[in-house]
Amino acid sequence: MTTLPENTNGPYLTKLGTPKIVELSEISVRDGLQSLETIVSTDDKVRFLEGLILSGFKRVEVANYGHPKLMPLFNDIDEVFKRLVNSEKVGHLLKQNKTREEIEKGDFVELTAVTITRKAVDRAIDARLKGYGPDRILQMVSTCAKHHKANSGMELDDHWEMSEESIKVAHEAGILVNGTVSTIWGSPFKDFVPSLDKAIEFVKRFLDIGADDIEHADHDGSLTDYNDAYTYFSMVTDPEIMGKGPDGRDYSDRKLHVAHFHTKNMDEGLRNVIAALKAGIIRFESALSGIGGEPANKIDGEMIPGRRPYYSTHFNHGLVSTEDVVDIMHRLDIKTGIDTSLLDDVSKAFKERLEEFNESQRKLEEEEMRCRSFMINDGELPASVTDLLESR
Repeated sequence: MTTLPENTNGPYLTKLGTPKIVELSEISVRDGLQSLETIVSTDDKVRFLEGLILSGFKRVEVANYGHPKLMPLFNDIDEVFKRLVNSEKVGHLLKQNKTREEIEKGDFVELTAVTITRKAVDRAIDARLKGYGPDRILQMVSTCAKHHKANSGMELDDHWEMSEESIKVAHEAGILVNGTVSTIWGSPFKDFVPSLDKAIEFVKRFLDIGADDIEHADHDGSLTDYNDAYTYFSMVTDPEIMGKGPDGRDYSDRKLHVAHFHTKNMDEGLRNVIAALKAGIIRFESALSGIGGEPANKIDGEMIPGRRPYYSTHFNHGLVSTEDVVDIMHRLDIKTGIDTSLLDDVSKAFKERLEEFNESQRKLEEEEMRCRSFMINDGELPASVTDLLESR
């Protein structure tokens, strides 16, 4: 794992005020592939995950323990985890196969899965106790009550209670828990008025009940202004605003915070990355080809029974592109631990699978998911992004 220094000030910052070392988490196989309206094979998922791990990513998101009938894209979740843990290529790199001494040094790869409900948490714990489950799970709340209910099926108060108990039992099983806060800057439910103060309140509440880290998420591309991104993440890294928890943790500790940006326009998303960097954020998530978003509502042209779509532009937004984010970091001489030649290989393979999906969509006369990475499509970043790399 990329070793993040204890001291996040002074020599840790570059002359542009950005960190010298960042930790990039790759979530293509969960957040990226879940948006494709087809079943991606277990072989492909494992191949992509192995490629990403060999490229140097120390945190990868594997799957979603959502209801099997509503999310058939992940019905092979146990098999994917089993294959990774026993992989001849990467098994020896995984946290579950490391010694205590190696883990204390941070010398491991961590596997994450999404667990929105208590049943999902229990499935993850069961898999872990059987020797192949996730090292880290993700719980999520939305500051927009309507979005939260649509996403989880629960009211916020009930979900907070469930999350507190889930964190407790996960920790007892040796699993870390990420608390994700969504709809910070907006929601697909347009009557919602976002509040940065409310988002910070939710962040602190997650940490108070024991979350190990926090994902700050824009899940629908609502964050379109660099200054809005910088303002929020400056709040997150401000000790006076964040304070300390009952366990003594400094809630402004940058190692606690992960930036997660979906975007309709990739240049806006990448500008948000730079804004978060300049505010001191050192952990970021991204997906190959810049795809990802709401789980698919159809499979090969047929609606999934019980799915209720609530994003109006499902195919018109995705995560910030891994290829572009890595290029930004390396342009700034920020250490990522990523081998770009190996990343290129897995990126090409992923793009080929995306093209296969789009060919199938054309035959079905269904909408396509385009590759949105500037580095793949154009071979360079636009001036609207690179200009920000040259000034504070």
